[in-house]
Amino acid sequence: MAGDLAISDVARVFGLRTSAIRYYEEIGILPSAMRKNGQRRYDKSALFRLAVVQRARETGFTLKEIRELFFGFPPGTPPPKRWHQLSQRKIAELRERMKRLQLMETLLTRVEDCRCHALEECGEKILRQGDHESQPP
Repeated sequence: MAGDLAISDVARVFGLRTSAIRYYEEIGILPSAMRKNGQRRYDKSALFRLAVVQRARETGFTLKEIRELFFGFPPGTPPPKRWHQLSQRKIAELRERMKRLQLMETLLTRVEDCRCHALEECGEKILRQGDHESQPP
């Protein structure tokens, strides 16, 4: 692949819209492109940077977290340390989300057994039980 790529070429490599690439530049995740005859031109380092961005997005990192990956550490911090620190935080977040999803599944299964004749009756039973997250109406 040539070292002088148009924005459309870069977009095609990653399956992105050109507007996404321009936005990444705008927020500083991707360095500003060189200009040639008024058009953005990228070298291979932009592809490498976008490959990291793409992987981080695939693993659930937000753009704010991706900015932290690149800029939120002291200069010279090695990539493994950056990935480890952010990954540990993301894993904890995912575990909390999974617990919440399991609770939602449990509650959905329980409300399938509802025998109420009106939603107000459901509400009354929920309030009477006092434990809003563990019992069916």
